[in-house]
Amino acid sequence: MAILEVGTKNTRLYCPYGPYAENRRSFEEAIESLIALGHRHNVTFVRVEPTEPEYAEYIQAHGGHRVTYQSLNPEFSRVINLQIPEDELIARMAQPVRNCYRNYQKKGVKVMSSTDPLKIDMLTQLLREVSARTGMRPHDDNYFWAQATSLFPTGAATLWYATYQDKPIAAALMYNDNTTRYYAHAAASSLPEYRKLNAGAALVAEAIVDAKRQGLSYFDLYGIAPDGSSPYHPWAGFTKFKRSFGGEDVTFGGSWDIPLQPVEYWLYRIYQTVRRYF
Repeated sequence: MAILEVGTKNTRLYCPYGPYAENRRSFEEAIESLIALGHRHNVTFVRVEPTEPEYAEYIQAHGGHRVTYQSLNPEFSRVINLQIPEDELIARMAQPVRNCYRNYQKKGVKVMSSTDPLKIDMLTQLLREVSARTGMRPHDDNYFWAQATSLFPTGAATLWYATYQDKPIAAALMYNDNTTRYYAHAAASSLPEYRKLNAGAALVAEAIVDAKRQGLSYFDLYGIAPDGSSPYHPWAGFTKFKRSFGGEDVTFGGSWDIPLQPVEYWLYRIYQTVRRYF
């Protein structure tokens, strides 16, 4: 899949987490095809994100430039193989997560899922609370509303949420395809009386087990800090959280740009660099 994105000063052809290819020759043919398609649409550059790190060498050898300021999809992720017995899947979770999964209902926490678009407000409200507390800049509410109204009816996305005494205290938007469930956007209440309930962990554990029961093959926790990162890495906290559910670290090829109009492309890169600091 390639998306034609039209901007004010440039146009690009973006291939998220792709192109996917089963071998090197197929990947090279896909890149050649994307470049030809880009020329036909007169785009400034083609952006690709190969799933195999070794394919990045081919892109670099053919004029590609690594995107270090704006990887649209994370280069490192944590993926759980669901093709094992359910008992073993749970056993591979860290002990605190297992305890939470087995006992959260006794504490009065309820975990549910929904494809009702109106319930997306549970997530957006919690995200606003997180933003007010940490300074994090979440997507606009309309971004989530658009996803809920378009993806929920098809089953391509689901809202998972946890309540305590009928109050939402954790929520997550997850995507689904034929093989994988993706843990994408999440937030939880930071009030002391709710934090000790570990509703976020209970929610993710339930979503993992449910994905297994639905016949999916993988659960992608979507985005972690690279192995060996400093404990002060901005993603260190939720990386530790995600690794507590088991799984393996996965490395992709990163984001790469292939300029088709070099002058316009480098003006765009300069603009993006200036924008980051001012």
